Amino acid sequence: MNYPIIDPVIFSLGPLAVRWYGLSYLAGFALAYYLGLRQIKTRFRDFTENDVSDLVFYGAIGGVLGGRIGSVLFYNFDRFIGDPLYLLRIWEGGMSIHGGFIGAIVALWWFGRRTNRPFWSVADFVATLTPTGLGFGRLGNFANTELPGRVTDSVFGMHYPCGADAIRAITMTCTEQYEAVTRHPSPLYQAFAEGIVLFVIVWLVAARPQKAGVISGTFLLGYGVLRFITEFFRLPDAHIGFIGGTFTMGQLLSVPVALAGVALIVLARSGRFSRA
Repeated sequence: MNYPIIDPVIFSLGPLAVRWYGLSYLAGFALAYYLGLRQIKTRFRDFTENDVSDLVFYGAIGGVLGGRIGSVLFYNFDRFIGDPLYLLRIWEGGMSIHGGFIGAIVALWWFGRRTNRPFWSVADFVATLTPTGLGFGRLGNFANTELPGRVTDSVFGMHYPCGADAIRAITMTCTEQYEAVTRHPSPLYQAFAEGIVLFVIVWLVAARPQKAGVISGTFLLGYGVLRFITEFFRLPDAHIGFIGGTFTMGQLLSVPVALAGVALIVLARSGRFSRA
């Protein structure tokens, strides 16, 4: 099976271009808004429609800024040193979800302070809306032919196009239209794990009354574990490679996320936090 060659630009009007990568994030924010409106009618009745729209906006700004800065610091710092404007070229791809978490946390803290809400009340609400956005982000990676998987003989394997930047970065021998080997389409695996499986887990937990922080802890633990697992199908960034000969940077960054989730669940179940 050949990897589909997708033009990253859907259409352009003069200097303005609409790209699949940007559209995927827009779709994620739109779905988060819709899900938020559903949640305030059932589980989170202390939030209003205006709160939902504000949270999506705050989360989008914090997540995108944090994701981009995290991508530069964690994965592309050398490129940034040589080309500082790379930080601003978001349309070229390159977003770190771990960095996005940090940016989103800052944004949620600011929203809670502005509206006089406890942080964990806001965080638990947003945790139910985030997985689908992560899934759409991975679909954007797929459209951009980013994050190629490891070589495989699996029936799910795809021949990646030789012209993709991600392929040119790892091999100089690919001269035809497609690679001779097949690779795991790892963005699709991560879209399924982070966008669907994690969504189901978090929503099942949120469906029942929980102490403050439990839902957020479940999200962090679920993401950390799922990301760690799916990274075994993904090729590490060419300029970083395997760390310790086995693990990727994404896996190392996911370990503290999962541990933080465990610690948060334990503390939350002891009644350490409050939503009031």
